[in-house]
Amino acid sequence: MPTEAKWEYETRGGLAGKGYPWGDSVDSNKAYYDGCVEEPRAVGIYAAKGYGLYGMARNVYEWWADWYDENYYSNLPVKNPPRSAPDSSRVLRGGSWNYPTNDLRVATRLNSSPTYKYSYYGFLNAILNPCEARAFTTGRRQAEDSNITGK
Repeated sequence: MPTEAKWEYETRGGLAGKGYPWGDSVDSNKAYYDGCVEEPRAVGIYAAKGYGLYGMARNVYEWWADWYDENYYSNLPVKNPPRSAPDSSRVLRGGSWNYPTNDLRVATRLNSSPTYKYSYYGFLNAILNPCEARAFTTGRRQAEDSNITGK
């Protein structure tokens, strides 16, 4: 699993400082939220985000490699934040089809025990064709070198 810092960089898709992956306001044409559907939906229905990625925020909260620490962002280095120390809960990011609009914000973080199973939680799966793989890999390297603060 990637770190939440890498997810945030890739989800922003070049829109640094924006509240949502597509800009600064909620758009019902770009996300499922607030129970507008009755279950998770297929990824790819909405347009790709800035780096050509689909479904980075809106379908299910996604598990990340980081252990949750509510003070994590106030105590981390500005560049290349490391994974947090093991704890009892992992980080969830990305919003969900059954959660309110505020949870779609890129900076929103939840936490839960890794043993908890629910239809609102899942994993990000990426399948790339050879042409897209190069751009994606370049974006990941840039993420590792960027200043990610979680805000």
